[in-house]
Formats: sequence, C-alpha cells, structure tokens
Amino acid sequence: MNEIDLSAIKTPADIRKMNLGQLTQLAAELRANLIKKLSVHGGHVGPNLGMVEAVIALHYVFDTPDDKIVFDVSHQTYPHKMITGRMEAFTDAAHYDDVTGYTNPAESPYDLFSLGHTSSAVSLAAGLAKARDLRGGKENVVAVIGDGSLSGGVALEGLDYGATLGSNFIVVVNDNQMSIAENHGGLYADLRLLRNTNGTAEPNLFRAMGFGYRYVNYGNDLRSLIEMFRSVKDIDHPVVVHINTMKGMGLPVAEADKENFHFSGPFDPENGAPLHEEAPSAEPQDYSSLFGSLMSRRMKEDSRVVAITAGTPGVLGFDKERRRQAGSQFVDVGIAEQTAIDLAAGLAKGGMRPVAGFVSSFIQRAYDQISQDLALNKQAATLVIFYGSMFGMNDETHLGFFDIALLSNIPGLTFLAPASREEFEAMLDWSIRQTDVPVVVRTPGTIAATNPSLKIVDDYSRPVYDIVREGDDVALIGAGAMFGFTQQAADLLAAKGVKATLINPRNLSALDTDALDKLKSYKAVITAEDGIIDGGFGQKVASYLGDASAKVVNLGLPKEFLNRYDYSELQKRCGLTPEQIAQTALDLLK
Repeated sequence: MNEIDLSAIKTPADIRKMNLGQLTQLAAELRANLIKKLSVHGGHVGPNLGMVEAVIALHYVFDTPDDKIVFDVSHQTYPHKMITGRMEAFTDAAHYDDVTGYTNPAESPYDLFSLGHTSSAVSLAAGLAKARDLRGGKENVVAVIGDGSLSGGVALEGLDYGATLGSNFIVVVNDNQMSIAENHGGLYADLRLLRNTNGTAEPNLFRAMGFGYRYVNYGNDLRSLIEMFRSVKDIDHPVVVHINTMKGMGLPVAEADKENFHFSGPFDPENGAPLHEEAPSAEPQDYSSLFGSLMSRRMKEDSRVVAITAGTPGVLGFDKERRRQAGSQFVDVGIAEQTAIDLAAGLAKGGMRPVAGFVSSFIQRAYDQISQDLALNKQAATLVIFYGSMFGMNDETHLGFFDIALLSNIPGLTFLAPASREEFEAMLDWSIRQTDVPVVVRTPGTIAATNPSLKIVDDYSRPVYDIVREGDDVALIGAGAMFGFTQQAADLLAAKGVKATLINPRNLSALDTDALDKLKSYKAVITAEDGIIDGGFGQKVASYLGDASAKVVNLGLPKEFLNRYDYSELQKRCGLTPEQIAQTALDLLK
C-alpha cells in the first residue's frame, strides 16, 4: 500500500475519508514516527504506542471537536496530537519541542483540559455531559481512562456520579494491565476476570455501578474498535467500553519491559539501551536511588519500617528486585495518594514506622489527609518529597515548587529541607526514629551532592539553624537546594571584602527565633528558596523581622503556572544565581 502523506493530515476530517486499509497504514506510520521521535527525544513511550489504534478509531467515528473527548492523564495523547493539526511536531526533529507532552487547550481546540495528573477524566467529562444536557445539546461526550487510573478515588467518584446522568456518556477504559508499574488493588481482579471471559463475567464493577458495558478483546484492532465505537455513538445512557490493549505495542523492547518504557529518555530502539547512560558509580548519584538504598537497609534492620508509594515505585528507587526483597514491607496502593497518606497514618498508629514517597506535584492531591488524618492526629509518619524544586519537572501539570507553601503551614507538621545528601540521610533517620510528629523531608533537587560545610545532627525536633559562617552586616539564608547558591554568593561577597553570615535553616515550618534575633541589627537579610515566595519560608522570616532595622529581601519563585521553562532562565529571572544574590546584598548595603 502507498505511504500516507502525513503532512496532509490537518484535522480528523482528513482521516474520515480513508478506508480500513488506509487507516491501518496510517496506524503503522504514526507508530513508526512515534518510535523515531521517542528514541531520540524521550517521552512517554508505552502509553502512546498502545493507544495508536484507539485514538484513530475515536477520531474516525466521533465528530470531534463537536463531540468531546477527555483523555485522562493525557500522557497517551501523542497520536491524538498527530491527527489534530500537530503532525510536524512528531515527524520533523526541528519541531519536536513545539508541543507539550500532555493535552493543552492553548495548542488546539481538540484539547479540552491541561491534564497531567491522573483519574480526573471521568468527572471532567461528566461535567461536560451535564452542561450539554442543561443547554439541550446533542454531542457525544467521551472519557478515556487507563486501568491504572481507576485506582484513584476521583475516578471512582466520577463513575459513581456519571452512571446517574441518564444520557449520552461514554467511558473508554484502556486496559493494558499496567499503571506505571504493575497495578495494585482489588478492582484489578475484576478487570482480569472480564478479560479472561471476553467481558461476560459477573460480577462486573461497571454494571454494578449502573453503566452499560461493552468489551473489545483486542483493543489494537482498528476494525473491532471502529465497530464498537459506532455502536455506542449517540447512545442515550452511560456506557463503559472496555478495551484490552498492549502497552508499548509495536516496539518489542517496550512490550517486554513495560515499566521502564512507561517513560524513557533517548534509547536505542533495537535493544532499549539508554543513549546517554551515565558512568556507573559506587554511590547513588540521585535522590531516588539514594532513598531506595537507604530504605532497603533500614527495612532489613527494622521490620517496623514500611515504604509506601502511590503508583510511582521508580521515583522511590524501588525497582522490581528491590520490591521483591522488601516483600510486605513495601506497599504500592496504586495511584491513590489519599489512601497512601491514610495508610501511613494507620500504620503509625499501629506502631509501625511508615515512610511514604511522592512526586512533589502529586502530593497536593492528598492535602486533606495530610492536614486532618496525619497532622491533626499527630501520627509520626514520614513523607519524602521528590522533585520539589525549580530544577525538577517543568511541565505546567507537574510543577514541584508549590510544596513549601502548601505543606509547611500545616500545624503540627515538621517540614525539613536538607541541603546535602548527608543531611538528607540524617533527617530521614531521625524522622523514622521519632514518634511524636509527622515529618516531611524534601529532597534538595535531583543530584545527591555532598557539602562538608554543613553540621549534621541526630535530632531535628527543634528548629535550630546551622550557622555555617558568621559576618557583620548581611545574612544569607538558603533553604534546601538554594543553600549551595547562597554559599557561592557568600564567597563572592568575601572576595569583595564583605563578610556575610551564612545560614542553613533546615526546618521550613518553624523559626529559630534565637538565630533570627541576632540578625535584627543587621543591615540586610536575604532569604532564598526554590519555592514560591507567597506563603513560603522567606515570608515567615520577613514577618518575624518586621519590626527590626534589617532590610529583608525574599528571593524565590513567582506564583504562576509555568510551562516547560528553561531552568537557568528562570533562576536568573528570580535573582537566584550566586552572582545575583551577591549583587542584591551589595545593593542593600549601599
């Protein structure tokens, strides 16, 4: 068959002119271009390769954008972007960065929401369907959600409400038997039974909730998908279409290793080997591998230590072998951050030493549980925050720099910000030992760097600042990852004859008032943090020193949803380079 002119596909209307043979050829060419881009650029590999046929079938059958499709998480929408006017971003290397990795309404009217967190599509689509019904519309509303996302509470809430709509509401469950890693939870036994019985088994979770139910056993077959979607188009009641797909379809290394190819940096498509693999090191080089190593050791030493993840074991440094070794002391609750927090609270109440690890931007999903069930109830669990930094993820849906303001102001919660790998280990050890308060330990960036100038202690129960060096007129207080930059700034000032007091605050939820009282007579105090200024650590310092003669300047990040920002440019914009911090101090001293 002749190749498809991909450049001619501007909208889904262009593929609706094709016959089944041409659509099959289109799927092959989309997949080939995806593999080509992902192997040199990196991105979400398995989710997108597994959804090629389903996305083509959806846009072929439904009259998008009049009909509405909401893609859950949306990291499986590269094929969707390819056939909705953004083909060049996947076929021309010069344009690979023209689009984001998630749906984005600023890019296209076919993208309804910016979605990077999981489990929300069903509820969002239910809102669209309700709005349609209220205004008398007739369009189809489709939610596309992966089986891994069904473990999230909001997905079950959305299904619970969506079943009551009594009108057109289509939920496509993309079942590839995987979350990021393997699925965890009781509902997956039901999905497995449905797959094994070609959708005929009872009980059936979806029917029990009030949905009609249809099943496609081979969810990567275009003919079957098109026939099924045609059968539910314009349906007058809520229905679930359960499709059994292959994650990583068409790339053997991704089919064989679904966990590591959920997301990948550049790789060799023949053998899956990373193209830019770092040289091996005797010591862990990042905080994920460091945490996994430390926790494995602690768990072997103390059977009460339990590690918890909400569907992201790799972030915690727990690969398959480490999970196997940990056995029942490692718990994956699925993509259910709220349950992870409450499980930790219950474990603490039961005499265990729970340590739960989260990507910073995901922890906000469990704010109520952290505040009420953990902090109010004084349960001594440890929460470790990864990528909580301006140097972590930079998609607008995955920003990690809101956590200081979000969590450090919860009463009874101790928020620790280590500035080195040694301090991280000491704080983690203390938090596991103590039994009085819940503790957050925020990893300082991604690289696990040492800093011999820091004083390591074995008790962080009181907010005692580490005065690394003392000066006369200006104080630099650098929180967590920012301490290294303030340290460099102090060196620059010293070269100009200015002796600065340099402080590592350690604790961002409470103030060392004894240390701050000594700064009241200073000419200037500068705080630096890689979190937003509003509600952050620096404002606590500024408020305390409000009646002092010292001029206080808070350096940090803006309260904005930034998208795919350049790390060095943002640092300069916020005045957080060592040179800028030093210059700010000099300007204040004039």
